[in-house]
Amino acid sequence: MIRIEHLTKLYGSFRAVDAISLHVPKGALYGFLGPNGAGKTTTLRMIAGILRPNAGRILIGGHDIALEPIAAKRRLGFIPDRPFVYDKLTGAEFLRFVAGLYGQDGQLVEHRIDELLDVFELTTWKNELVESYSHGMRQKLIISSALIHRPEVIVVDEPMVGLDPRGARLLKDLFREFCARGGTILMSTHTLEIAEALCERIAIIQAGKIVAAGTMAELRAQHATDVGLEDLFLRLTGGAEYKEIKAVLEA
Repeated sequence: MIRIEHLTKLYGSFRAVDAISLHVPKGALYGFLGPNGAGKTTTLRMIAGILRPNAGRILIGGHDIALEPIAAKRRLGFIPDRPFVYDKLTGAEFLRFVAGLYGQDGQLVEHRIDELLDVFELTTWKNELVESYSHGMRQKLIISSALIHRPEVIVVDEPMVGLDPRGARLLKDLFREFCARGGTILMSTHTLEIAEALCERIAIIQAGKIVAAGTMAELRAQHATDVGLEDLFLRLTGGAEYKEIKAVLEA
């Protein structure tokens, strides 16, 4: 459902993303992991069409985002790492605005707005200005906006930030159900326990390159280990530094 081929993003001479390729099949909940500055958010923003790559190709449901941007983006919902919203709109107005970007309006949209606000426990805040929302409520509103047009694919960057335990559990259940119904999710997160519990497949990016990809069983086999995701992640992205810290604390 998502296919990226030799994707590259340069900032001057710095290669933020270095010719990576990845396939996320239909129905998958795919984890995309890496340390700060590894290229995760840059990659997700290119997939969402916010950043333009210097080289490579991105396909969403078979549509090349460079050649067929409207067709590709209609299939996609994007949840960014920070909930940027328009403070002077109400929650309902913001969702109507986003629906309008996809050419949707009328009673079906109003029903969808009520449905999403109810799921995320924002109904009583429907007609309140977003400036009065807490960070967690803004995050729920952004997630609702990514679902408003019933996308086939969701690209999500750090979805649990700002959510309380109830909201995080709700989102995990929603993601599982979305994929069970044939939807596809590419999710970046620093919470490795969530990635290991939710994701069928995982890719790890380090310094702009994908250093590992596969199921947990495949990753363990590739690296001849039976450790959990956290230890495997540290070995691939910062094992030496991790060992040095342990040595200092144990000295």
